[in-house]
Amino acid sequence: MTGKLLNHRTEGPASAPPLLLGPSLGTSYALWDDVAPELSATHRVVRWDLPGHGGSPADLIGPGATVGDLAELVLALADSLGIERFGYAGVSLGGAVGLHLAVHHPERLESLAVVCSSAHFNGARPWRERAERVRREGLEWLVESADARWFTPGFTVPRLVRAHREADPAAYAACCDALAAFDVRERLADISVPTLLIAGREDPATPPAHLREIAEAVPGSTLVELPGASHLAPAQCPGAVVAALRAHLDGVPGRGMVVRREVLGDAHVDRAQARQTPFTARFQDFISRYAWGEVWTDPTLSRRERSMITLTALVAHGHYEELALHVRAARRNGLTPEEIGAVLLQTAVYCGVPAANSAFATAQRALAEEDAEEETGEETGRG
Repeated sequence: MTGKLLNHRTEGPASAPPLLLGPSLGTSYALWDDVAPELSATHRVVRWDLPGHGGSPADLIGPGATVGDLAELVLALADSLGIERFGYAGVSLGGAVGLHLAVHHPERLESLAVVCSSAHFNGARPWRERAERVRREGLEWLVESADARWFTPGFTVPRLVRAHREADPAAYAACCDALAAFDVRERLADISVPTLLIAGREDPATPPAHLREIAEAVPGSTLVELPGASHLAPAQCPGAVVAALRAHLDGVPGRGMVVRREVLGDAHVDRAQARQTPFTARFQDFISRYAWGEVWTDPTLSRRERSMITLTALVAHGHYEELALHVRAARRNGLTPEEIGAVLLQTAVYCGVPAANSAFATAQRALAEEDAEEETGEETGRG
């Protein structure tokens, strides 16, 4: 089992914010077929299959599995793709995985969307009984009732029913064990990531009351109820799900803004945001998404190295006001005044003595202001 990963499909630009999509029990990542392509215009969408479903190996989990075990498999998948933080949306069991991540691994999530799911699944006994019967008889008896459990009368998605029929019974039963043991109601108030709850008003498996329970407990969460939707809302009402997810994702601060604040400081970013006008708004968004969300987050170079390169480039082009800002940023990124001086001395060789002379004067003022701020506790720099 070592080294095996969940089967998955990736869509969208590699540089876009990552979004992982989790499936419901008995389905495959085809559950998101009508949603993922829409979201991939703005996100790096990664949808995955449960163990024994779709293309995922069945032996990734076994009897007595937990939702925590599934969450660890999702994190291993994200790690293999070089994804540190991500948005997450999941349906039913996939939604339970998202709740587990939000409770136990909040540092990995940018946002959470829980779709037709619950903080508990009506107790352990029904799931343990289902698991025992599936281990004895296989899945055909469940497949016969799939449409009634998943959709409103008269609606079906043959590819999802087929995925149910083709799932591995042992892995399916292990997923039932995970649902039997799942209950995070006492931890919902600990969830701090931006959270969206999507309920299908016709859902018999996880009725809207289950999502309302989560919404009432998770601070700042949003609940959307979809008329006419049953348990597999992304397949039955993809347009409504896309609209809800887009509104949710657009309202979540991107990784770029987080890094921008970490490097430049809250005070500078707050001033830049306060000066923003309709005329400059697109440029501010461009800076946050591209410069800070893609270039500065690329792990190929450390932030120290990026600061040294940035200082050199600013001296070369004579951008001394910006240089003062990035001298401060270089200190946040771990450079000492001596190292900053060494970088500027290097620029004297390749950018010219007059440029380095101006750079030293600018950097000296910035460092002196920083020292004064440490003594007074007030920021004096212009930024």
